[in-house]
Amino acid sequence: MSCTHTIHKHHYHLGWDNTIEPALSVAPGETIAVETIDASGGQLHAKSTLEDLTALDFDQVNPVTGPIYVEGAEPGDAVAITFKAFHASGWGWTANIPGFGLLADEFPDPALHVWSYDTGLAKPAVFSPFGQVALKPFVGTIGLALAEPGQHSVVPPRRVGGNLDIRDNCLGTTLYLPVEVTGGLLSLGDTHAAQGDGEICGTAIESPMDVEIKVDLIKHAQFPFPRLETDGPVSTHIDRQGYRITTGIGPDLMQSARDSVRQMIDWICARTKISPVEAYMLCSISGDLRISEIVDMPNWVVSFYFPKSVLG
Repeated sequence: MSCTHTIHKHHYHLGWDNTIEPALSVAPGETIAVETIDASGGQLHAKSTLEDLTALDFDQVNPVTGPIYVEGAEPGDAVAITFKAFHASGWGWTANIPGFGLLADEFPDPALHVWSYDTGLAKPAVFSPFGQVALKPFVGTIGLALAEPGQHSVVPPRRVGGNLDIRDNCLGTTLYLPVEVTGGLLSLGDTHAAQGDGEICGTAIESPMDVEIKVDLIKHAQFPFPRLETDGPVSTHIDRQGYRITTGIGPDLMQSARDSVRQMIDWICARTKISPVEAYMLCSISGDLRISEIVDMPNWVVSFYFPKSVLG
């Protein structure tokens, strides 16, 4: 498509702040081509090594391109963003970062995998002789400015969006974000080539991309939190061959999530020759955490779905 506007990746910021000058002003209904930087802030690249990962300056991670002023947006409205196209770079990275992730206490050492993948997205990305991952590009971080003054970290998600890491913010989806300040001040980044629900090790296939979006405005929406609409099924890129599924059962959902993932890592390692940390990263990219039951007190069930297509 031919977009109404383009915003380049040098228009980025590293925290939500409603005093940041907009890089662009758009009217509802217009389209924007947005260039993004990867989640490392450009510190990692296609030839990066583990040394590059250990040298990361975490004050520079997760940059977002923007902000974009949406004409007519006022507090109480919602900005609607429809994802129209993703132009993939063909490279990305997945890492185990010490202190970060669902099983951070069990995987204290850094690990890095650098990917090369088909920019046409037609072929799975190869992880090793034992794994391949179907690609589904999406925007990991997208949000509006908060009404609260000052700079706020881009890392946690918020009611106005942010680091949502919802893999279905992908081609064809419309995301609705509650507006807290005049103009909304939309920014986005942290694009991923693939990720499982939960992003359990803390990273996906982190990959810079150009994203085409359409921006609309819903007056007086009064949404308390973000909402999404997809234009079709959400998992057909991976589920045709079925899944292997492990469970965690108990009174604590977080512990049950950990238990289900830990079992899947053991299962993968038993079937292949990859290390536990590689299996952990592979689960983050392609496996899905699901709450299967949350009503039969005192114990709840969390399941972890790992596509058979990944290992064959």
